[in-house]
Amino acid sequence: MTFSPFAEPVQSAPSPDASSADALSDLALAQVLTERLAIKPQDWHRLNRNRQVRAQEQLAAALVYLLSQQPDEALPRVEQALGWLNRTVTAPPCPTHRSPSATPINQPQEALPNA
Repeated sequence: MTFSPFAEPVQSAPSPDASSADALSDLALAQVLTERLAIKPQDWHRLNRNRQVRAQEQLAAALVYLLSQQPDEALPRVEQALGWLNRTVTAPPCPTHRSPSATPINQPQEALPNA
């Protein structure tokens, strides 16, 4: 079964005062943070190779999984964040900007995994 870090929909982010933050559960706060740190489609090409942004995105998602009692799902995201920070992970090339000569004519490109 696939778990989405956004399984419980969260309304728009609360105002920054402490009383409204206290009204939300830790999981709801983590989900809001994850949504805020996720790279928006319009920013993807500008930020997809930004190591700090990518690490923040992965660590926020890991926190959602930890708070959802799913440490096995959190660990790969923590490892991915570490990879961004220690430069052992690099962004794959954009499939929409791949040159036509990169794929032989008779071989289909591999499908991207579902996120």
